[in-house]
Amino acid sequence: MSKDYYNILGVSKTANQDEIKKAFRQKAHQHHPDKQGGDEAKFKEINEAYQVLGDQKKRTQYDQFGSDFSHGQAGGGFSGFEGFSNGGFNVDFEDLGDVFGGLGDIFGFGGGQGRGRAKRGRDIEMVLTIDFMDAVFGAEKEIGLQKTVKCDKCGGNGAEPGSKIETCKTCGGSGKVRRVQRTIFGQMQTQVVCSDCNGEGKTFDRECSKCGGQGIVRDLARLKVKIPAGINEGESIRLSGQGEAGAKGAGAGDLYLRMRVSQDKRFEREGNDIKSGKEINFVQASLGDKIEIETVDGIITLKIPEGTQSGTVFKLRDRGVVKLNGRGRGDHLVKVIVKTPTGLSRKQRKALEELGL
Repeated sequence: MSKDYYNILGVSKTANQDEIKKAFRQKAHQHHPDKQGGDEAKFKEINEAYQVLGDQKKRTQYDQFGSDFSHGQAGGGFSGFEGFSNGGFNVDFEDLGDVFGGLGDIFGFGGGQGRGRAKRGRDIEMVLTIDFMDAVFGAEKEIGLQKTVKCDKCGGNGAEPGSKIETCKTCGGSGKVRRVQRTIFGQMQTQVVCSDCNGEGKTFDRECSKCGGQGIVRDLARLKVKIPAGINEGESIRLSGQGEAGAKGAGAGDLYLRMRVSQDKRFEREGNDIKSGKEINFVQASLGDKIEIETVDGIITLKIPEGTQSGTVFKLRDRGVVKLNGRGRGDHLVKVIVKTPTGLSRKQRKALEELGL
């Protein structure tokens, strides 16, 4: 029975090549046998359909004769389909590269596509302790850390200065070579990193004496870091490209700074608000007064109305923490505690008794 390759890939007969390639990648990823719930038979069927519909010449022949090979070949059609009759087929790694990404090197795709494939430098995470006020308003800090950096002797290319650098003769400077490998699905043609130049596309006769040809060395790096206003305990900032340098000119990783904020005995932070307490005496609470309150902006005056009860919270608007990545500031909440007098004299006791309070 003739197979409906369009139906297998889930595309219409008018689909263009980009739509066919996209459908193939989705289906192949879905049914890959190395994945949980994968289907090897379905995966091979999808590959078979794509080998036909993904090639314009074969697709034209298929549209004319269908997938009945014996009939097609008898009539002189289906040239180039022979690979299916013996159970093998060729696959261009460019089409399957991202399908197999992350599924292991079981098919020999470890070299990947693209030039070089030198491994990106490692990300770094470190804890940075800052003051309470630095978290409120932001600050600029200078930090030092040990990490791999680009070799200053060879400039990161791994060659000893003055040595002869040539285009790799094995790969012709592309950094890749083609390899045909037998798999459970037949023969597959892949592109792998050239072993002679390690994907660089160039060779040199002498390795850098400082970095041993890796293009990186370990050293102390000093960085100026801008701490954003409003950052809180446990939050992180990412410094792109400030992690460890990659070997042979590969990109650097990122640096993640996780904040540890020192406590301040005067203040407590809750979100963007700041809390503090203030004791007042019985007379101030009863008759009212003006008192001084310490804030992150300095000393300000707070009016205490008469009859204020212990535990009353006063809000000082816009005296809190600068809002991270936003506008404005939080508030400062002042909780007043009325201090009950002790050790009263006879005269003071009598005066209170007369007040009847």
